[in-house]
Amino acid sequence: MSQPVHTPNVNIVHSPDYRDGYANSVQVRASVWDFMLVFGAARQDTPSEVTLQNFQGVYLSPQQAKALWNLLGQNLAQYEQAFGSITLEPAQSFPGATPGNNNQVN
Repeated sequence: MSQPVHTPNVNIVHSPDYRDGYANSVQVRASVWDFMLVFGAARQDTPSEVTLQNFQGVYLSPQQAKALWNLLGQNLAQYEQAFGSITLEPAQSFPGATPGNNNQVN
């Protein structure tokens, strides 16, 4: 006989240095071992200059990155079902940003 699987209760608590932040810029870096998400705020100071002010970097294992991707996909599908399709602006290229190395989502 197999024993029943018990799912533990999960308690979520905030650490003393927890903070919320708004990001309209996410840079993604990947290596063999992990993914790094760098969150920041992009602002266009002049027609020819965009400033990215990064405020938080988060490392994820490949497994956690894939779990996040799945969760975001499910939540985006529910959002679009409730509020309509989300359209993306054409991809922007920033000077000094190398496509494929630091993917920029704004």
